[in-house]
Amino acid sequence: MTLEVLAVDDSRTMRDMIRLALEPAGFTVHTADDGVHGTEVLSGITPDVIITDINMPRMDGFGFIDAVRDQSSHRATPILVLTTEAAPELKMRARNAGATGWIVKPFDPAKLVKALQMAAG
Repeated sequence: MTLEVLAVDDSRTMRDMIRLALEPAGFTVHTADDGVHGTEVLSGITPDVIITDINMPRMDGFGFIDAVRDQSSHRATPILVLTTEAAPELKMRARNAGATGWIVKPFDPAKLVKALQMAAG
């Protein structure tokens, strides 16, 4: 079974690293470079899980999570936050917005694959 992932991050390097970690594990990876672009890409796909950064231009990760949760078709889609931030209050804010989990960069590719497989059920 192929899992579809939407990865939203303003860093091209990070998007490439996510793709390199996930595609060999059988994931189909869609990418977007900020929250606004993420909502545009999301309108054309139905991902099994979403990965988002927090600090991005135009629309940050919190705004993106809110935008995803506002769409009835994506209310239950797991969202993992992948960020350099580790502050407990930011984790709580993300959880309250509807994030499923939190992964701190730099990430371990094998752990990312496992986290996404678990989140996607």
